[in-house]
Amino acid sequence: MKGIILAGGSGTRLNPLTRVTSKQLLPVYNQPMIYFPLSTLLKADIRDILIIVAPEHSGDYVNLLGSGKQFGARFSYEVQDHPEGLAQAFQIADYFIGKESVAMILGDNIFTHDFGPAVRSFKKGAMVFAKQVPDAQRFGVIEFDDKGKVISIEEKPRKPKSNFAQVGFYVFDNRVVEYAKNLKPSWRNEYEIVDIDNIYLKNGELTVEKLSGDWIDAGTIESLHKAACLVREKGLGMVSESQIHLKIESVKKPTAK
Repeated sequence: MKGIILAGGSGTRLNPLTRVTSKQLLPVYNQPMIYFPLSTLLKADIRDILIIVAPEHSGDYVNLLGSGKQFGARFSYEVQDHPEGLAQAFQIADYFIGKESVAMILGDNIFTHDFGPAVRSFKKGAMVFAKQVPDAQRFGVIEFDDKGKVISIEEKPRKPKSNFAQVGFYVFDNRVVEYAKNLKPSWRNEYEIVDIDNIYLKNGELTVEKLSGDWIDAGTIESLHKAACLVREKGLGMVSESQIHLKIESVKKPTAK
């Protein structure tokens, strides 16, 4: 399975911190933010990873992460000239995904949940993840019926139909590229990830798992501070390249297909 880290965008909610650097390069306690989504993919045995970045900071990512060899992985980079929604990532990554399935994680999302079992068991269709939150209107909202079956997924609704938010980790088969290329921009003039979800949902091919553990979307000042406290408390991420190498060597497994 291929992996994508979406680390473009302008990070306006974190001004003035993002006037001189990318949001995903900001420190979260003792590590750059992008180490956390990277760690999530590596723990799921995903080693072939495309990092999508904004043009003004592309060199900074290469300087920090390099080829991926020191992480036991292989990194590719693509520039997102203008951020036009999450689903745009699959338009950019069409050649990279090819005939494989893909897991995409947002570069400002931090998890304690282990996605490895879900990734390794994935065969076909789409798999997304839900977490109960107090401010669901900020996210894609997943509505379930009394039996736990998904009824609808709606992007940033004014009146959420549930308090389950779709978190920033998604798994799709390679049809996601075709679906993304055929999307029309929403009223927000963006290619919405929920529109792709709803294609799979309509086809009866969408699985939703409820998330355990912590999840932080570190895109605001308050959530960035909360993330730093969580990392300090639980020792998340990858503290040093030498420790990363030791972890990889001790848990090497075949890459999930």
